[in-house]
Amino acid sequence: MLRRAQWDVYEAGDGEEGLELAMKHRPDVILCDLLMPRVNGYQVCRAVRERIELRHTKILVVTGRDYTADRKSAEEAGADGYLVKPLEASQLMSALDKLMPGHAGAAPVVPAAAPAKSEGPGTRVKFWGVRGSIPSPGNGTVHFGGNTSCVEVRVGEQIVVLDAGSGIRGLGNALVEEFRGKPIELTLLLTHTHWDHIQGFPFFVPAYDSRNRINIYGYEGALSGLRTALEGQMESPYFPVSLDELPGNLRIHELREMEFTAGAVQVEACFTNHPGVCVAYKLRTSDGVVVYMPDNETKRGTVNVVNGQVVPDPADEKLKDFIRGVDVLIMDSQYTAEEYQTHLNWGHGCIDDVVRMAMENDVKRLYAFHHDPAHDDRFISGMLMHARQIAERAASPLVIEAAREGQEITLRAGVAAAR
Repeated sequence: MLRRAQWDVYEAGDGEEGLELAMKHRPDVILCDLLMPRVNGYQVCRAVRERIELRHTKILVVTGRDYTADRKSAEEAGADGYLVKPLEASQLMSALDKLMPGHAGAAPVVPAAAPAKSEGPGTRVKFWGVRGSIPSPGNGTVHFGGNTSCVEVRVGEQIVVLDAGSGIRGLGNALVEEFRGKPIELTLLLTHTHWDHIQGFPFFVPAYDSRNRINIYGYEGALSGLRTALEGQMESPYFPVSLDELPGNLRIHELREMEFTAGAVQVEACFTNHPGVCVAYKLRTSDGVVVYMPDNETKRGTVNVVNGQVVPDPADEKLKDFIRGVDVLIMDSQYTAEEYQTHLNWGHGCIDDVVRMAMENDVKRLYAFHHDPAHDDRFISGMLMHARQIAERAASPLVIEAAREGQEITLRAGVAAAR
């Protein structure tokens, strides 16, 4: 369509390739998605704005995400326009005309690793923090817990930690007690840098011991890199110890690929429906597959204005592929169906939709996660009962639990047992 309109078009499969083409051809306009492998859209915007030779280039973000926070972040990163898919051709041409009035124009594949083998007791998953948004201590949250997101996965001797909410403090204390002075080596995977997913890291005791080695993985955020985000919460006057002063051997890895290995564990990432750059992680082991998706809004599709039919949301279709057939799914189920109606586009899930998605995609075991800070134990128990009734009415074999601090799951050759 653009070529027919007399534009010269260069196509790139990811953000890194796009930047290389931009430096080579110095285009008038860059059309750019937000969620791309290797270099995301925010990074592209910032990189273009830093190059004096591209000072004339306009950037038009074309994305399937309609979050206000994403629009603002894209603008702050340097975007000149923002369009939400699906869009009509006339919308795109109109936006281009505004940017360029009267214009008439003239990556390596990472080999998949074999599933990590666990030795002895199988693959173990333990919840240390299950709450969303803010820690919620008190008498009403004793059973399910009030700490924010943190999950530990053990594959043999390999320790993988998912997120660093306030729950990571308890995990750190337990590791120190378990290892009793022996060096600790672990991998920390961060889904994103919203505060409830990183706020516990300054209190993670193993980071204060020089004998320990901690590899931290995550994707660059909308406005800053991973290291910058972690450093920010530990700057004076917010915290007395800076990130650089931690004596532990910390290595921070800005991820570019969507598949990688963390030690011996094969990991796959997938972008989720949540403001900013946020991912879910899939961990493959010889005992089974675990998906951790703590922040995600389940979309119900949009109504086609021509024929009135519901059109599936492309982002949700990718997520369905991501969770299909997994043994354990830990998924954002923050709202009831009634609550969700007043929280559209907040980036969090509805329990009814999450259960249906899990059933439709042959998930074996679902753990509702990211409990709302306003939901006490009685309320969450009611949500769990409602979720189980949905599965029972559908005659589904899906096992449903509400994630609870201290709860442990053991996988052995695809069979999950909880205690």
